[in-house]
Amino acid sequence: MQPLTSSQAKYLRGLAHLLKPVVFVGRKGVNAAVLESIREALAAHELIKVRFTDLRDRRVMAEAAAEVQQKTDSCLAGAIGRVAVFYRPQPDPEKRKIVLPRGSSNR
Repeated sequence: MQPLTSSQAKYLRGLAHLLKPVVFVGRKGVNAAVLESIREALAAHELIKVRFTDLRDRRVMAEAAAEVQQKTDSCLAGAIGRVAVFYRPQPDPEKRKIVLPRGSSNR
């Protein structure tokens, strides 16, 4: 998946503001069961929040979020504290719920 532009990530974080986390990553970390839950949630919702409950260190949480992003073919739209926002568009364009704004062309 193409990386998000800063304006697209900001847009997605705004949409995710009122969402509740749908997947919780605990002591066992990012394992096959967690990844499958995240894939299912992304397929159903496109935009989800994941809470990393037992990860206290920012570096460890950033590594876990990067692993989730890579293994689920999603984009990390942002992270605050122990909550990360992931986005993966629905493969079928007719079923997409979220339409991203075009990237900034002011570069």
